[in-house]
Amino acid sequence: MDLSAADLLDRLVGFPSVVGTPNGDLMDFVSGYLSAHDVPHTRLQGPEGDRSNLFATIGDAARPGYILSGHVDVVPAKEPEWHGDPFVMRRKEGRMIGRGTCDMKGFVAAVLAAVPELRRMDLTAPIHIALSYDEEAGCRGVPHMLIALPDLCAAPLGCIVGEPTGLVPVLAHKGKAALRLQASGRAGHSSRPDLGHNAIHALLPALEAAVAQASALRAGPQDDRFAPPYSTLQIGTVQGGQAINIIPEAAEAAIEARAIAGVDPKVVLAPVLDALGEDVTADWLSTYPALALAADHPLAALLHRISGSAPLGAVSFGTEAGLFQQAGVPAIICGPGDISRAHRPEEYLTEAELAGAVEMILSLGRALSA
Repeated sequence: MDLSAADLLDRLVGFPSVVGTPNGDLMDFVSGYLSAHDVPHTRLQGPEGDRSNLFATIGDAARPGYILSGHVDVVPAKEPEWHGDPFVMRRKEGRMIGRGTCDMKGFVAAVLAAVPELRRMDLTAPIHIALSYDEEAGCRGVPHMLIALPDLCAAPLGCIVGEPTGLVPVLAHKGKAALRLQASGRAGHSSRPDLGHNAIHALLPALEAAVAQASALRAGPQDDRFAPPYSTLQIGTVQGGQAINIIPEAAEAAIEARAIAGVDPKVVLAPVLDALGEDVTADWLSTYPALALAADHPLAALLHRISGSAPLGAVSFGTEAGLFQQAGVPAIICGPGDISRAHRPEEYLTEAELAGAVEMILSLGRALSA
């Protein structure tokens, strides 16, 4: 069952594994592929019951090794600018077009394509494959896999997260926390606001605090590795009300913070929580820490060697790498493609980028071979 990386990517794109939806069909395919190559693996079902993580090992799991980590969920693909079905991969002028090709099923396809050759290598340290779900909703799947990690393998030496970086290793990324606010009011006719309670008005103190905090963060701690070099906060959505002449009985807002390394993203949102009125509740939608790997860490040197590129200081988008680091596993980001193509219509990965990712993974195997 040897398939090329391009053929594997075609198959993976064909599974519409949109974030927050079941991924059983995709994981069945991956499981079958790994079984055909005698690669031991474990499906780790999440608490949602309809989606799972997968962890596989090539080599001796009792030895410390390296994790290749990627997510199998994708963002929705409802933009009208798609020139074809986003879940049917198209090839055009060296590009492989489809939802998830770049973010980040391309890396997953490269990992799977390397499996047969990795199996033939005499690895002195194992290579693990960690596939997770719902990364696009704030890395919701990975924490459940990390809990199980001590039972799956010896403490890993490092983790490579294959998000699109142009195959340039990246040492750091911002952390993120997302908060949902819900306000309750009392409906009524707008001519008698004294008889009702406006839920949108109830949200305003917290929203005003969010705007003020967003402005204040510009003068806060700075880290020039990031763009922008400071932590950020934004109100992403606000919903509420039925009509202009009805007092809103419910309103909701979603707010996110992205924090530079060394800053807790939940702390960035503290002024918003402090401003909540008695009719407003808050719950965390997601949270993950920043990543900060030292430039002189052995993992950085290893990635320089196998990728052929010197590590880059930081990116502003987030990944599960911070969660691996928090769990005691050194982590770095390095994968094919360009993040500017992610979450956009006509998303694509080039054939050369995919081939480069396969070669990097095989280089890792050769570096770990006797």
